[in-house]
Amino acid sequence: MLDVNILRNDPDRAKSLLLRKNIDPKAVDKFMRLDTDWRQKTATLDALKAEQNALTKEMGSAENREELLSKAQILKKRIAEISEDRDSLEKKRDEAFGRLPNLPFEDVVQGKDESENKVIREVGTIPVFDFEPKDYLTIAQSLKLVDTETAAKVSGSRFGYLMNEGALLEFALLRLALDTVLPHGFTPVIPPIMIRPEVYEGIGRLAADQKEERYYIEKDDIYLVGSAEHTLIPLHIGQTLNEEELPKRYVGFSTCFRREAGSYGKDTRGILRVHQFDKIEFISFVMPEDSEKEHLFLLSLQEALMQKLELPYRVVENCTGDMGWTDARQFDIEAWFPSQNKYRETHSCSNTTDFQSRGIGTKYKTREGKKGLVYTLNATGFSQRPILAILENFQTKEGTVRVPKALRDYVGKSEITPK
Repeated sequence: MLDVNILRNDPDRAKSLLLRKNIDPKAVDKFMRLDTDWRQKTATLDALKAEQNALTKEMGSAENREELLSKAQILKKRIAEISEDRDSLEKKRDEAFGRLPNLPFEDVVQGKDESENKVIREVGTIPVFDFEPKDYLTIAQSLKLVDTETAAKVSGSRFGYLMNEGALLEFALLRLALDTVLPHGFTPVIPPIMIRPEVYEGIGRLAADQKEERYYIEKDDIYLVGSAEHTLIPLHIGQTLNEEELPKRYVGFSTCFRREAGSYGKDTRGILRVHQFDKIEFISFVMPEDSEKEHLFLLSLQEALMQKLELPYRVVENCTGDMGWTDARQFDIEAWFPSQNKYRETHSCSNTTDFQSRGIGTKYKTREGKKGLVYTLNATGFSQRPILAILENFQTKEGTVRVPKALRDYVGKSEITPK
């Protein structure tokens, strides 16, 4: 959640920055009206309760006890009425507050959608084939690496079985990611894949239309996570971390669940956009002044992994209209897909400032005793998407797929051949 004092003290700046994220400035005005009314009701309620306490003390030794008792009953009724009004306002206020995403940094590229993202660099050589390159699903099916037909019968659309070397490639990516980042002080974690609603709300992942993306188990009042980030960020819920402990870095692996709401008709063929997938995620807790440096560090790890895979890719800085809800700055890495003749997103890397830590009460304490909210960052290690890029970029005319050198020891072979 945002720092409410930014909205109260500088609403014009907040509206200007939120407009860059395609948020109507009227959303801020609505919150401000509700917040003002809520504060007034709260002040009135506090005053009435103070009067009630004073009256209670006075009744103890007063001779006009009956008169004071009558007054106390009227006061009690008034407090109940004001409390009900205040609670109703608070609910509306919180709903309005929840519709405000994190503010982007002032220097983030302004744009309406992904078409206006800024390409920072392109790395690697785009392969040139002396044959018509096949798409990943055609390759995967011919090599028996992916089974979407059976998955559709068992689970429905947007599911798939990873089979044979397809499964081995996923485990190989996991090992490569761990071996790359563990020397940098990352703690490995396999986090829960279910999360309580109040915690999910606290990290800003149920706000606005994000709720439509989540799988909810009503009977147990619990959600399935959409990323390891969602239960790694609350790892220090309600805690205060000493400055000398920071940065704290974690690498988590989990199965992720997403409805893919709003993506109907997009990438329906294959497993590029699915309801269930596995992902390795990097998380950092840092001092506020170190967040930009840490952001570039996480991005450098992602690039190191892509370079080890020898996949051509590009780094883009997301414009304000294509940033995540919780993000103040976001980078994406996009791998080259020959069959589509374009880059597709495989990694994201985000600085969420104190937007998430505020909602779950994760703070820092300096050596001098000063306290504040930590900044949190998250970055994709590997999802299953790089597997698809590997199949396309390393395909051969003979119908085989060469395994990238960095993965050969993990997979146990240098080439995937027909069964």
